[in-house]
Amino acid sequence: MVEELVAAGVALVSAGAVYAMAAARVVKQYERGVVFRLGRLRPDVRGPGFTMIVPGIDKLRKVNMQIVTMPVPAQEGITRDNVTVRVDAVVYFRVTGPAEAVVRVEDYRFAVSQMAQTSLRSIIGKSELDDLLSDREKLNQGLELMIDSPAVEWGVTIDRVEIKDVSLPETMKRSMARQAEADRERRARVINADAELQASKKLAEAAKEMSEQPAALQLRLLQTVVAVAAEKNSTLVLPFPVELLRFLEKAQQGVGGGSGVVQQPVPQPVQQSVQEPVQEPVQEPVQQSVQEPVQQSVQEQLPSPPPRLDAAAGGSVSGQD
Repeated sequence: MVEELVAAGVALVSAGAVYAMAAARVVKQYERGVVFRLGRLRPDVRGPGFTMIVPGIDKLRKVNMQIVTMPVPAQEGITRDNVTVRVDAVVYFRVTGPAEAVVRVEDYRFAVSQMAQTSLRSIIGKSELDDLLSDREKLNQGLELMIDSPAVEWGVTIDRVEIKDVSLPETMKRSMARQAEADRERRARVINADAELQASKKLAEAAKEMSEQPAALQLRLLQTVVAVAAEKNSTLVLPFPVELLRFLEKAQQGVGGGSGVVQQPVPQPVQQSVQEPVQEPVQEPVQQSVQEPVQQSVQEQLPSPPPRLDAAAGGSVSGQD
């Protein structure tokens, strides 16, 4: 009798252990459990930790509550300005209603993926190429709204949608490169023209200052000569400065005015500076210094004239006698 009771107790304990093992469930921290009892959804959602269900009657389905990163395959479409592009994106979403995600849609991951692809094609057709390339933030917000509207009924919330890459045809890439090159060239020409304008203003101011001081031009010329002379493989041709001719002209005018010989300025400064020092200073001293000694020496050496010369000379000779 005792043996029978012991065997019944062992059997009962074993059945209880088997029942406990069949009814015990563990829900992880990032999961929620949805219980179906005889095919009907139970209103309470099982939280993380240890939980029990009725074996053979209840069925527990776990739903992941983590944020899911889903890449959207590249979609090819035509923009509003008739440009063919390929655009791919990525969707970040998470489940906020476990019961709705299990009951309302067969596979919420596949549903979100298909909705993202169709929304991406739609946003490509509504946008222009410049918007796809430069204004992606606005397109991301529009794409997020398009996906999030039906996903709310599935217990899914779209956190963020990002367009990753926009692929263009090679012909369009070359056209855009030429456009960018032309734009840069235009800006370079504008900058060069502005630089020329500023340089011309500075040169005009420098020329005005040099016109007041002619020696500044000579100093600038000497600086240029020094700069050119640094190159040993170059030939330097130094022009005759005009200021030197003007200096000689002024000096000659000062000398001529003091002697009283030159009364009017000669039209050509070079001829005046060459001829006057030769003619005036040389002729007058030579004539005065040569004529007087020659006349005196000739008169001393000549003999007295014969009588016929005296008679031909007239009363001047007889008066001397």
